Amino acid sequence: MPAIVGAVKVNSVGNSSVFNIGDVFQISPTSTAKTFAGAGSFNTGDGLRVYNNQSVTNTYDTDNIDNVIVGNA
Repeated sequence: MPAIVGAVKVNSVGNSSVFNIGDVFQISPTSTAKTFAGAGSFNTGDGLRVYNNQSVTNTYDTDNIDNVIVGNA
């Protein structure tokens, strides 16, 4: 069944991003990223109270294969 799409406004499209309108079978990424953050790092809002007495972020990663994108079209 075809998709019916109304008005679309695109403010920005970043590097290695995908912008699709309508039907799609498969969308594959062309880049990946890994983010390390401690407890309470991505909290947003007003009046937050985050209690991290002993927070440790483990960034030791021995394998180099986490997000394989080889073979994606």
